[in-house]
Amino acid sequence: MKHAALCVILFSMPVKSPGVPQARRIAPTIQIADNAEVRAALSWFARNLSWINDQQARLTEIPAPPFQEAQRAAAVKVLLSSSGLDVQVDSTGNVVGELRGLNEKEIVVLAAHLDTVFPPGTDVKVRRDSSRMSAPGISDNGTGLAALVAISRAIHEAGLRPQRTILFVADVGEEGEGNLRGMRALVDAYRARLKSILVLDGSGTDHVTTKALASRRLEVLITGPGGHSWSDFGLPNPINALIRGSVRFINTKVPGNPRTTFNLGQIEGGTSVNSIPYQAKLKVDIRSESEDELSKLESALRECISAGVRDEMDSVRDRSKGKLEWKVELLGSRPGGELLANSPLLAALRAADEYLGNQSRIERSSTDANIPLSNGIDAISIGAGGSGGGAHSLQEWYEPAGREMGLKRALLTILGAAGIAEERAR
Repeated sequence: MKHAALCVILFSMPVKSPGVPQARRIAPTIQIADNAEVRAALSWFARNLSWINDQQARLTEIPAPPFQEAQRAAAVKVLLSSSGLDVQVDSTGNVVGELRGLNEKEIVVLAAHLDTVFPPGTDVKVRRDSSRMSAPGISDNGTGLAALVAISRAIHEAGLRPQRTILFVADVGEEGEGNLRGMRALVDAYRARLKSILVLDGSGTDHVTTKALASRRLEVLITGPGGHSWSDFGLPNPINALIRGSVRFINTKVPGNPRTTFNLGQIEGGTSVNSIPYQAKLKVDIRSESEDELSKLESALRECISAGVRDEMDSVRDRSKGKLEWKVELLGSRPGGELLANSPLLAALRAADEYLGNQSRIERSSTDANIPLSNGIDAISIGAGGSGGGAHSLQEWYEPAGREMGLKRALLTILGAAGIAEERAR
């Protein structure tokens, strides 16, 4: 059964390049399970798990706050270069390592995001307790980056050459207000040649994201004249108005189906306890399985803030001293999308699961895969093995037990998408 499953991987995305004769593609009698170079790549992981863990810890300890990923990118570039890849950093900040295939007109991508949600100054020192590693960002996405590096090294050490060109990409801007800018730039740059994208995000082997969850990030800004808490008492207060509007908004009813959520993630304003603030800000994340519900929720936010400002102005004693102004700005928008059920990339993933004896469920989530999926390009997001918890918190942790299966799963899937050059597959 394993041989049959891996044969499905090999043929899940047949290459039809006019410049490559049929006989030079993938011989139909060859099965990946019988390929010495594939076996060598798969076995490389077990012998180098300690090295992979160390690379994960090292990369995690290089801070990569939103829009400040350059230092970590430089470290990943060195690692990918040592795997024999032609590596460049593009104008957006993505690290792109190229493994040329026989067919350079078609590209598949293996990607993992560089950035974390944590602000500058966060202590990202990795703490080890037996095999467990703990640090902000250790799993999301230290795991994905370590897997990206490990898979490139395993392919290099085994001497594998793909049919299609593979790009190993460590991309920027996946988290928060990054608005998937790295993946957007990648898709724009390679759109004409892109066949599929496999995203490595976090840990685990129990899921595959084939449905892109649409989301919007919004910032509310309310401004006023400001003043002294005693002598100017009665002036309109932006924080008061923000609170009034926020209380209205958190009581908004959202449907369970299609699932729709909101989160008030950041709030700031004021200069001192005895000053009436001149501004107040609020950042809100809204998500939904339905674009219509997403639009309704954004409209509800605007209506609630407008009402909060109105209520605050109605409460002031003297309107001649100033009034409040407000606006809601879009910080980022992640489009939705969905992979077709007959996707060759999904077939490759399922075949890898069958070969490895792994079971995984289909999920909807917000990842780098949103961008290619919204553009009609085959893409999935998977975990890179092991287990983790506390994502986006200071207590984040990663346990490497089970990492090897995740690495094999990703390797077999990307090889299924790319194919193996015949001269290497003999």
